Amino acid sequence: MILLRHELGESLRERRQQQGRTLRDVAAAASVSLGYLSEIERGVKEASSELLAAICVALDVPLSVVLDDVSRRAAHVESLGAPVSLPVAGRADVVSASAA
Repeated sequence: MILLRHELGESLRERRQQQGRTLRDVAAAASVSLGYLSEIERGVKEASSELLAAICVALDVPLSVVLDDVSRRAAHVESLGAPVSLPVAGRADVVSASAA
């Protein structure tokens, strides 16, 4: 099962690290506690839309870009567990198998 908070947290963490910034720096810029930002990045807590917007401003990245990244991550995870139809010799029907 995909948890959006995990994918969102990973996306935010990667962007912060790509910028060479610390949790403390981004937390201060977003006016959120360091511990809470850490929990969001680890996928433990879900950010409100207001807080997510503040974090995106602090990271100087449009919210739409972060959401697009989360959507791509979710699609990738879904594709890993998608059922695959397999033909069965001697039968007209198919059997579904999971790639997970």
